[in-house]
Amino acid sequence: MNMHNDIRERIMAEAEHIAATKETVRETAKRMGISKSTVHKDMTQRLYTIDKVLFNQVREVLDQNKAQRHIRGGIATKNKYLMMRKAKA
Repeated sequence: MNMHNDIRERIMAEAEHIAATKETVRETAKRMGISKSTVHKDMTQRLYTIDKVLFNQVREVLDQNKAQRHIRGGIATKNKYLMMRKAKA
């Protein structure tokens, strides 16, 4: 029973963090020291059975982050090639 409480506490901590900070799954996973797959599964499947209101808040953040993903990827690629260009100079 204790293991289930630990998992529930972890899920709630992740969800409250994402709702408060609007961080991505990847950022949250890194901060919490767990895999992004675990965070994703916790937020998209497990949280719903624990707290439906918080699930809806987190879902909004995840949807917004997903919509912005291509922009962040483009910026990262641009910065990568700028750094490569500077290294050659």
